[in-house]
Amino acid sequence: MSSLPVLVLNSGSSSIKFSAYEAGAGEREKLFEGAVDGIGTDLGKFWMKDAAGRKLLDQTRSLPNRAVAFKLVADALHSSSFPSPAAIGHRMVSGGPTVLENQLITPDLIDEMERYTAFAPLHTPIAVYIMREALRLFPDVPNFVCLDSYFHRTMPEVVSHMPIPEEYSAMGVRRFGAHGISYESIVYQLQSNVPERLIVAHLGNGASISAIRGGWCLDTSMGLTPTGGLISGTRTGDIDPGVLLFILHKIAATTTNATEAADALETVVSKRSGLLGVSGLSNDMRDLREAIAAGNAKARLAVDKFVWTIRKWIGGLVAELGGVDMLVFTGGIGENDIDSRAEICAGLGALGIELDRERNNVRGAATISAEGSRVTVRVIPPAEDLMIVNHVVRLMGK
Repeated sequence: MSSLPVLVLNSGSSSIKFSAYEAGAGEREKLFEGAVDGIGTDLGKFWMKDAAGRKLLDQTRSLPNRAVAFKLVADALHSSSFPSPAAIGHRMVSGGPTVLENQLITPDLIDEMERYTAFAPLHTPIAVYIMREALRLFPDVPNFVCLDSYFHRTMPEVVSHMPIPEEYSAMGVRRFGAHGISYESIVYQLQSNVPERLIVAHLGNGASISAIRGGWCLDTSMGLTPTGGLISGTRTGDIDPGVLLFILHKIAATTTNATEAADALETVVSKRSGLLGVSGLSNDMRDLREAIAAGNAKARLAVDKFVWTIRKWIGGLVAELGGVDMLVFTGGIGENDIDSRAEICAGLGALGIELDRERNNVRGAATISAEGSRVTVRVIPPAEDLMIVNHVVRLMGK
C-alpha cells in the first residue's frame, strides 16, 4: 500500500492535541505528536516531539483564544518539515442524537453537530471550530469525525433512556457517555484476551467508568453530557437535581436573563465543582496529594469523595455484569496515581479485587493484582489517536 499519512486532531476545552501516523502499511507508525496547552492564558505551551520522543519544538506563548492556538498548529503542519496529511481524523465527544456514526465531515454535518453544543459544552465549540478550519486549510483532504459516543451505542435502552417526560426524550435527551475512544482502545489493546466481564476506569481531569461485556459497552457513568457520573476535576458528577434547582434559584435572584442564569449554573457544575470545588484548592490530583501530605483536610475530603464514588460505581457495574474478570485503570490519574488505585481497590476483596502493593508501585502499563486475586487488575494507557487512525483508514476504504 502507498503512503497514507493520517493527521489526528483532538481538541479539549483549553488544549489542542495532534499527532500523525503513517497508516499505509499494515503497522501504524507514529510520525510526530504535539499539543497547544493553556488556551485562554498568557503562559500557554506549544510543543512537538518526533516518533522517538525528541523535542522538535517547545515554546511558551500567549494563547488568548482558540484561533491563535490553532494557527500555530496549522502553520507548523504546513511547513516542509512534516508530510502533508492524506486524511484527517477529529475526536468529537458527541454529535448529538442525529450524528451517531463515525463518518466523513461536510459543512452540513458540522452545522448539525453544532446544534447540540449543550451535549458537550466544554468540547463541542472548539471541536467544530477546528473542523471548519481544517476543511478550509486542507481543502482537498478528507476529514472524518470519530465520536466518543460511538462506542457507547450498544448500551441497552433501559440504560440509555432517562426517567424524564417523553417530550424531552424525543428531543434526543438520553445517556450518550464519553471517553468512548479511550475505552475502545483498551479493548483493542487487549485483542483476543478481552475478558467477558470487563470494567475500565478512565480517570483523569475528566473521569468515567464503563462496564464492557464481551468487548461491547453495557453501561457507562457519564450521561447526556460529560458532567454526569463520577466526580471529576471540576465537574460535579451525579448530583441531586434539587441541588441544581437550589443553585439556579440563587443565581436567578441576581440575574434577569434566563440564558445568563443557565450559563452561570453550567459554570458552577462544570468548571467550579468536583475536586476543585470540594478542596477549594485545585483540580489536579498531584496538588491534592501534596496538600494531603501537609495535612489539608479539604484536599483529603475531595480525594476521599473521588475514591468513594468510584468504589460505588465498581460495585454497581459488577452487579450489572454478574461479576467481573478484569479491572483496568487508564487516563492520567489511573496510570500515574499509585495511591488512588490502592485506595479505590481497598476493601473490594469481597468482589475478588486485591492489589499487590509492590506491583502497584508503578506508573504506566502493568498488572497490579495480587497472585490470589480472582480479578485481574491492570494499568493500560489509552491509545485514542491510534483508534482514530484505524477508523479513518476504515472509512476511507468505504
